[in-house]
Amino acid sequence: MSSTEQTPAAPSPSAPRPARVTAAAAVAGLEALALFAGGVYLLVTGITGRPDDLTQALTGGATLVALGVLPLLAARGLLLCRSWSRGPAIVTQLMALPVAWTLLQASSAAIPAGIALAAAAVTGLVLLVHPATTRALGIRPRA
Repeated sequence: MSSTEQTPAAPSPSAPRPARVTAAAAVAGLEALALFAGGVYLLVTGITGRPDDLTQALTGGATLVALGVLPLLAARGLLLCRSWSRGPAIVTQLMALPVAWTLLQASSAAIPAGIALAAAAVTGLVLLVHPATTRALGIRPRA
């Protein structure tokens, strides 16, 4: 097998980015923004407020900020039509589903957040596995 058969052809730099790829990048970017916002909120309230456990608040905030990096990198890669970006974007959507389920089990104001997160995760997954997205990212099916 030659090297050209093993490596998928990258999309042409002049080719327009499909709307599905842009939408998937937007979903990943919004999730990154939500993770950053939640992390900063926990950090600020941990420092300025009186949390039950300061260490837990700071660790949770730092973890959310760190987790926001994955969808942010995936969103940037999708906007640049990089084939590697599809994997982290799919992982992000799959990680969001159990979080959404947990939020939906709450009997509080977290339920609308769970609905929004579940809708975003399912939308992101549908956009990312669509054949047009796969082609736009230069990913070919295995023969």
